[in-house]
Amino acid sequence: MRETSRREPAGIGFRVRTGNATAVMLGGAAASPRFLARLYIPLIDMDDAEARQPYHVVAEQDEERGMRLVRQTLKTAAANAARATRGLIDRARNSDCEVRAAVLVVGSETNPDSIRQPHVRAHALEGRLYREAVEGAVSQSGLASRVLVERDVLGAPEKVLGKPRTELKAAFTTFAKEAGRPWRAQEKAAALAAWVALDLR
Repeated sequence: MRETSRREPAGIGFRVRTGNATAVMLGGAAASPRFLARLYIPLIDMDDAEARQPYHVVAEQDEERGMRLVRQTLKTAAANAARATRGLIDRARNSDCEVRAAVLVVGSETNPDSIRQPHVRAHALEGRLYREAVEGAVSQSGLASRVLVERDVLGAPEKVLGKPRTELKAAFTTFAKEAGRPWRAQEKAAALAAWVALDLR
């Protein structure tokens, strides 16, 4: 096996959503990356029906019980995200690549404290919880990171990557074929993020 310094770079992109994340990993030169892996990551205890939206329990049911659920959900999300990130890093090494950075795509950058409506604020707090869990996993792995908003990534990918839209369309058609189904908006956003990660230092 080649030395670490001689391995090709790899980047991980995460589309973080409420209760789960989709990760795509690309490797090689940023000019023409190749698909390495796609992973769906559950970030909650699947046996607990309320774990996905703990801040709704805080706002609408029982604050004390809800905050216990928030702490447990964050703990589970952080552990699952860390395990998945380590696994992707290992898969990259097995492909003679080295992960150097990860980019997260989130739904919004709005500060939950700025939202007055309790139900909407609960959604924002949950979004931040899962984002922080994945960010923590990336940081623990020693990777450079960046956060992007999905509407910017999918709305103008040519601006994000600095490449013609026709070139991007051809590349993502190839990624989709290699990944297999499902290939939805979250996979595409994660792949765009992974491509950005290849240029991140």
